Amino acid sequence: MEITELLAFAQKNKASDLHIVGGKEPMVRIDGGLRPITTGDIDSETVKSMIYSIMTEEQRSEYEAEKEIDFAIAFGEESRFRVNAYNTITGPAAAFREIPTKIPSLEQLNAPDIFKKFSEIERGLVLVTGPTGSGKSTTLAAMINHMNETSDMHILTVEDPVEFVHKKKKALINHREVGRHTKSFSRALKSALREDPDVI
Repeated sequence: MEITELLAFAQKNKASDLHIVGGKEPMVRIDGGLRPITTGDIDSETVKSMIYSIMTEEQRSEYEAEKEIDFAIAFGEESRFRVNAYNTITGPAAAFREIPTKIPSLEQLNAPDIFKKFSEIERGLVLVTGPTGSGKSTTLAAMINHMNETSDMHILTVEDPVEFVHKKKKALINHREVGRHTKSFSRALKSALREDPDVI
């Protein structure tokens, strides 16, 4: 079995997440609950091979050194997945979460008007916080999308990994990924001050 088959299965069944773990059956999260994909257990070597097949040489080196890594992959024509590869007592593992290709508007998220106001302030620090899966990335993407549609500004994102990819509308948006385009968040933020950003 190939990782592409499992990702296609997850997509077809509208799963929010796919989990592969050495020595265990692959599982998908559908409507909040984990369900096994009836393929039987996958051995550790196969899981490692699946994970390595979607990594760059650099990512493999980091994974081997750090025992875990976050990155994103393109899948098919327009899909993207955020990937966290890690190790467990039974072997290598990875969690995949599909990143929506269409960035929702703040209205589509039913976000309170305050989010639009936060998108329009000229100075300050805005924090979007919450537990895993609560919509932080989607909310930030919708806020950036609002700025992109309404303002001619320079928006700089620093992410690990890049999730939503914004296309040019009114704003200039530059995406930087830690590990690929910059060595660290702190270094990217320091450099950003010389890159004429309106929003980071």
